[in-house]
Amino acid sequence: MRMLRWFCGHTRRDRVRNEVIRDRVGVAPIEEKLTQHRLRWFGHVQRRPPEAPVRNGVLERVDNVKRGRGRHKLTWDESVKRDLKDWNISKEIALDRSAWRLAINVPEP
Repeated sequence: MRMLRWFCGHTRRDRVRNEVIRDRVGVAPIEEKLTQHRLRWFGHVQRRPPEAPVRNGVLERVDNVKRGRGRHKLTWDESVKRDLKDWNISKEIALDRSAWRLAINVPEP
């Protein structure tokens, strides 16, 4: 946002809302873009053959590892599951590249 504010000629002291600046510049919210990129990588991994090392390392986690006390860190696969649920997308769509791109696309305003 600092770069976008500088681009528009505003500072934090001007108290212009982030949504106004993003609309003026024509940029989507960063949270949605991060989700899009995470789901794009998930689709890439899903389309790989089952014996591919990236698929074994990312999608097949070892469940018998003891995690420490306290709240556990959010893992990549947990965040992908949350994103799929939030965007109402099934992971079977990832096998069709064109449908997957349409499902995860975040349009620029």
